Amino acid sequence: MSNLLIILAEVSLVIIIFLVLIGIVRNSSQLLIKFSIFKSEDPRIKTLHRNITRLLVLVGLLLCILIVGVNGFLLYQGKNIQQYTLNLISRIPPGFWITLGIGIGQSIGAVVVAVIALKLLKYWLKIASTRAKNIETSTADDESIDAFFTALYQRIRGGIWLGVIICCTQFLKLPVIISEYLYIALRIYLIIAVGLLILKAVAAIVDTLDVLTVKYSNSDNLLRFYARLQHLIPLLKRCLEFVIYVCIATLVTQQIQLIAQLSTFGLRIIKIIAIVFLSQVVFEVIHLLVEEVVFKEQNLTDIQRSRRLTLIPLFKSLLQYLVYFTVGIFILYTLDINPTPILAGAGIVGIAIGLGAQTLINDIVSGFFILFENYYLVGDYVELRKAEETKVEGIVEAIELRTTRIRHPNGQLQIIRNGDMSSITNYSKQYVFAVVEVSVPYDSNLVYIYQVIEDIGQKLKANSTDILEPTQIDGVESVSESNLLLRTLTKVKPGKHLQIQRILRKTFMDTLLQEGILLPANHETSED
Repeated sequence: MSNLLIILAEVSLVIIIFLVLIGIVRNSSQLLIKFSIFKSEDPRIKTLHRNITRLLVLVGLLLCILIVGVNGFLLYQGKNIQQYTLNLISRIPPGFWITLGIGIGQSIGAVVVAVIALKLLKYWLKIASTRAKNIETSTADDESIDAFFTALYQRIRGGIWLGVIICCTQFLKLPVIISEYLYIALRIYLIIAVGLLILKAVAAIVDTLDVLTVKYSNSDNLLRFYARLQHLIPLLKRCLEFVIYVCIATLVTQQIQLIAQLSTFGLRIIKIIAIVFLSQVVFEVIHLLVEEVVFKEQNLTDIQRSRRLTLIPLFKSLLQYLVYFTVGIFILYTLDINPTPILAGAGIVGIAIGLGAQTLINDIVSGFFILFENYYLVGDYVELRKAEETKVEGIVEAIELRTTRIRHPNGQLQIIRNGDMSSITNYSKQYVFAVVEVSVPYDSNLVYIYQVIEDIGQKLKANSTDILEPTQIDGVESVSESNLLLRTLTKVKPGKHLQIQRILRKTFMDTLLQEGILLPANHETSED
């Protein structure tokens, strides 16, 4: 009977202890709800109280089952539970219970302080976020600021709870090795947390500076060039993100003795990322400065402008290859690799490839001759005949070392190898004739018709700056049984012949109809 009373007493003691703990948690949650700053968090506090209560009930239930099981095993062995319990208690130093009680109290106090600190922290971070967003009311970076402060709260919360666990292990006098491993875990967590926090901060800062720069840029300051370089912002953010991740990985590996040597690669990776980003910035800045210098002069002729538009893409292509080559050399040096043998081997391979790639060399040489002998420029309207006698025509959009890009009047982009051209017809050199053929009845008064056509040419010359000289009648091109075919020439600016031809055809048709000159039903208007 006495054994059963002892078991009941032990179970009752555990129940009383856990009821006290549950009461403390309930009172603490009610105390938090009474504070005005925590009223908005009422549902979360209640949820937290519920979860802690369930955890305490579960732990208490498991302890009760353990007590009953252990005592039952002792009874099965025939031992006196009362004597066994007294002997066990007598072996425990008297100071242990005092230390345990103090440790439990300190642990509970640490948890309560952590909860209150987190609520206060969340309240003040919310105020800070609101004020940060109100610094510039017209900016579009509110989402980044909210993400930063949310991440800041989450990181601090995790660090506080991990610190509370470490404090509890010390308050309860647990083995030192547990605290050491927890300290390592805390350092790793803080490294990752701070790194991710810096990542959010960098995103918010970059977005804010981006918006402010666009807002305050105008034609009177250097910020006017920002719109031309704004496409580098996503690349900047990605590079900074990679750098932060590499720093986090480097610092984390330094905390773990087994993989600490891997941290030596972190600095090299960061250098490579910086080299790649700076090379892209240098490329874009030089390209921008070249365009600014080339087109700084306002009074450029059409030929000068076309020539400069032709050379800029070529310079950009050469600069891009030069930058990539330089980046490759710097990366090799960063990896402690001597590039000299590689370059020597590449030179030999290049010679071998050059001997076999005669078509490539032919295209590049032809491209140089096109540029230096000024066959055509960007913006010219040309007609190119390829080696197989196929014809390609349109406006030149780009001239590269190997190819020429031509936009057909129908819209398709045609890419022609420079070495594949057998003849070139350029409609954009000095002037070009808009040739229009007009069919008139066989018995028409040619003198009167000539006068009408010349009057039309004079009117069009007065109303259009693209026409250099009035329309001239070249004469009768052909004679048939029903009509005469007249050939007219109109001297126009380079590349304007197609547009003027369309205008002339319509004007000739309308005017001759108004003059009562009947055109045959099967009349033709064509061009050479």
